[in-house]
Amino acid sequence: MRLTDVLMPDGVMEDLKARDKKELLRELCAEVSSKIEGVDKDKLLDAIIERERLGTTGIGHGVALPHGKIKGVPEMRVFFGRSRKGVDFNSMDKQPVYLFFLIIAPENSAAAHLKMLAGISHLLKNQDFRVSLMRASNSAEIYDIIAEADKKNLAP
Repeated sequence: MRLTDVLMPDGVMEDLKARDKKELLRELCAEVSSKIEGVDKDKLLDAIIERERLGTTGIGHGVALPHGKIKGVPEMRVFFGRSRKGVDFNSMDKQPVYLFFLIIAPENSAAAHLKMLAGISHLLKNQDFRVSLMRASNSAEIYDIIAEADKKNLAP
């Protein structure tokens, strides 16, 4: 499965406004629930927060990969968000997070879910890719950058 199979152009949020972790997760979940019919934003938020309790998904270098499994989601979807100001996300390197890939998956999708996490993680190790995402001027440009990296087999 390719990243662009589960990240749609309308799943890119170029200018997240939240100032803290919980507010940011709320903002992401509200956007997701408006894009996927039948996804309750509060249940999604609960699933994401529950996962964060196990350990931060802020992996360092200004990146976080919040994720969760939720009943009623027909298939895995990925959403991208960018915060220009950065958010304290209790990241492993203690630095603010600017780039967020939110992964939601059906309850029974362990293998595909983990494979997508690993693939996105691999892609985000590339500093030029992260810088390009930060410099992009709009959501269409962000999506194109992700799609190009995906095409080059840098993503899952």
